[in-house]
Amino acid sequence: MPSFIGAIDNGTTSSRFLIFDENGNLVIGHQLEYRQIFPHPGWVEQDPMDILGSVLACIEGALRKFELQGNNVKNLRGIGITNQRETAVAWDRTTGQPLHNAIVWSDTRTQDVVRQLCDSSEKGTDALKDICGLPLTTYFSAVKLRWLLENSPEVKEAHDNGNMMFGTVDSWLIYNLTGGKEGGVHVTDVTNASRTMLMDIKTLEWSDECLKFFGINADILPEIKPSSTLFGNVQHPDLDHLKGVPIAGCLGDQHAALVGQHCFQVGEAKNTYGTGCFMLFNTGTEITPSNNGLLTTVGYQFEGEPAAYALEGSIAVAGSAVKWLRDNMGIIREAEEINDLAAQVDSNGGVVFVTAFSGLFAPYWRPDVRGCIFGISQHTTKHHLARATLEATCFQTRAILDAMNADSGYALKTLRVDGGLSNSDLCMQLQSNILGLEVSRPQMRESTALGAATAAGVHLGIGIWKGGFKAFAERARESKEVLQIFTPQINDEERKKEYELWQKAIERCLSC
Repeated sequence: MPSFIGAIDNGTTSSRFLIFDENGNLVIGHQLEYRQIFPHPGWVEQDPMDILGSVLACIEGALRKFELQGNNVKNLRGIGITNQRETAVAWDRTTGQPLHNAIVWSDTRTQDVVRQLCDSSEKGTDALKDICGLPLTTYFSAVKLRWLLENSPEVKEAHDNGNMMFGTVDSWLIYNLTGGKEGGVHVTDVTNASRTMLMDIKTLEWSDECLKFFGINADILPEIKPSSTLFGNVQHPDLDHLKGVPIAGCLGDQHAALVGQHCFQVGEAKNTYGTGCFMLFNTGTEITPSNNGLLTTVGYQFEGEPAAYALEGSIAVAGSAVKWLRDNMGIIREAEEINDLAAQVDSNGGVVFVTAFSGLFAPYWRPDVRGCIFGISQHTTKHHLARATLEATCFQTRAILDAMNADSGYALKTLRVDGGLSNSDLCMQLQSNILGLEVSRPQMRESTALGAATAAGVHLGIGIWKGGFKAFAERARESKEVLQIFTPQINDEERKKEYELWQKAIERCLSC
C-alpha cells in the first residue's frame, strides 16, 4: 500500500495542510486565511483559537479531497509541522485557553521594552548574543513575553503561580493536537527555540542566564527536541480518523524551507519570499557569529545527528508590500496583477520604495524606521511603483547576501528560492540582475511544507524515506531535480548604479 506524509503549514496570514507521497510529490492540500488583529499602529495580533481552528479546518478539507481521489486516510503515516516563528502564545495550564492574543513576529509594540533592556546591559543590543546568537530587538519571542508580563495582569498572575504555559505557534498546535488540557504535550524543536532569545545555541537547552535577564520562570517553557523526532500522537477530538498518527517533524517555517530546498551542504542558501523574506545560509556544525547584522540560528537537527547552524537575514516586508498595494492603495485587485503592471515599464523610472512598514530588519535593525518612496516625478506611474515594490525585496536581499559573504567567507554561486513572490518570473529575474548571481527555482515550490514532511518522513519510526537523514541527504544530493534558472541580464556597471540608488534611499530613511 502507498504511504503518505501530511504537513501542517501555519503561516502569518493563513494555514495549510498538504499531503505528500513517498516520492515527495504534492498530492493534495487545503488552505484558509485567518483573522489578523491590529489594535494600534505597529501592533499585530492573532487569536490562538483562530490559528488552531484554521489548522483543524485545513486538515479536514485536505483529507476530504484526499479520500475523493480514492486514497485511504489510514495510509497517512505521520505529520510534520512548520510554523510562523517568533509569534508568542501564552495559555492557561488548567483550562488550556489562551491568556492573551498571540503577539505576532512583526509586532513592534516592544520598542520601549527593548530600549530598557538594552540600557540595563553594558553590551546593549548584544547583551545575550554570545548565548543565543540574537540581538535585542522587537522581533523575538522573549521580548514579547516580557511585554505581556508587564502589561497583562492575567499573564502575570498565571506566570507567578505556575499556571501558565508559553511557546511559539508550534508548541500551541502540538499541545492541542495531542490532547490539550487532557494530557497534551508541551514541546518545541530546536529551530523554534532558537528564535526566542531563551535558548543557548551551544547546548540547545534553555539558558538560565537568559531566563534571569528577562525575568521568566523556566517551568512555563516547552521541552526542546530535535526537528525530526516523535513529538506526540494526534488525540484531538475533532480528528478521530487521525487518532494515534505520530507528529514526527517540527521546524520553524524558514528552517523547514532550508530542509525542503535540500540545503544540506555548508555554503548552500535559500531565500523564501513570503509575507516577509528570509535567507538562510548553511554554516554546518560550526556556529558562525555575525559581525554584519545577521542572526546566528539553528538550521535544523535530525534525531541522532548534531545540529546544523545557519546565518539568517530577515526582511520584515516582502509579499505584504504587494498586499498593501492591493488592500490599502487599490492599485491592483489581485496580488498576481503586480507582475503585469510592473512588466509594462523597463525600469523603475528612478522610483525607489523602502518598504519599512515594520521597521528594517537585517542588516540594519532599525524598528523605528518607516516606509518611504523616493524619486517620484510627473513621469511616475503605478507601473513604476509596482516595479519598485518588487525591487525593494530584491535590493534588501542583496544587502543580506553581502553580509553573509563577509561573515561566512563563502561566495555564494547560486541562490535557491521559494515562496509566493518566487512565482513571479519578473521578480526572480530582477533578483538575479541585482545580485549578479544565478537564481534557482524548483519545479515544486512548496518547500516549507515539504521540509516539515521530510523531517517527519525520515524519522525512523515513520520510515517512509529509508535510512534516516544521512541516506536522505545523499539521495537529495544525487537527484536530478528540475530547476528553472534565472541568470543576470544587466552588466556590473548597471547593477552598481541601481544598488547605489537603493543605498542612498536607505541612508535617507535611517536619518529621518
